[in-house]
Amino acid sequence: MDQWQEDEPCREKQLQRQLLLKLEQVSREMEKFNIAEYLALLNSPRRYLFVNFMGGIARGLGIAVGATLLAAVVIYFLQRLVMLNLPLIGDFIAELIKIVSEQL
Repeated sequence: MDQWQEDEPCREKQLQRQLLLKLEQVSREMEKFNIAEYLALLNSPRRYLFVNFMGGIARGLGIAVGATLLAAVVIYFLQRLVMLNLPLIGDFIAELIKIVSEQL
């Protein structure tokens, strides 16, 4: 029983070391993810709204440009298919391109 009581301070020191190591690890992770900067952002409602507004504008612009480019590529390939004069498909694609061209 005396030996167990002597080992107890060693175990406590070991647990304290482990706790300090975990605390350092958590601290590094928080620094890596900029938690302090995020909390500062949350404490400033105007800045928070501005950042989210600008992010929304950037996403909306990106979606618009991406959709336009994708549509242009699809129309380009559909026009190429019409040039091949494939039966049935060629007429359908030609009508589709005509409708899209009228809408632009």
